[in-house]
Amino acid sequence: MDTDRLNLLQGTLDVLVLQALANGPLHGYAVSRFVRDRTRGTLQIEDAPLYKALHRLEHAGCVAAEWGVSENNRRARYYRLTTAGRRRLRRDAHAWRRYATAVASVLGPK
Repeated sequence: MDTDRLNLLQGTLDVLVLQALANGPLHGYAVSRFVRDRTRGTLQIEDAPLYKALHRLEHAGCVAAEWGVSENNRRARYYRLTTAGRRRLRRDAHAWRRYATAVASVLGPK
């Protein structure tokens, strides 16, 4: 296992998925690729947790899904943010920024 990769903290996956969808609809693999690329490979999402998160967010009304054709000419389910999903992204992103700042304060120099 790559020691430079990090395990996702519980509760992180949903906000990462919502952020990936903020600029438009994506299929599951593209969501995973977005996170991997934005973190330069530090965070990588495995398929099972990713699709559980997408289904959880869909059930919560944060994302909507429809079938389409991928760039590889394959049938794929595309997910997009709903209005509720945009609200949740704003709320969760704010909470994560506060959390990260607090942890950095504890870990930083005195």
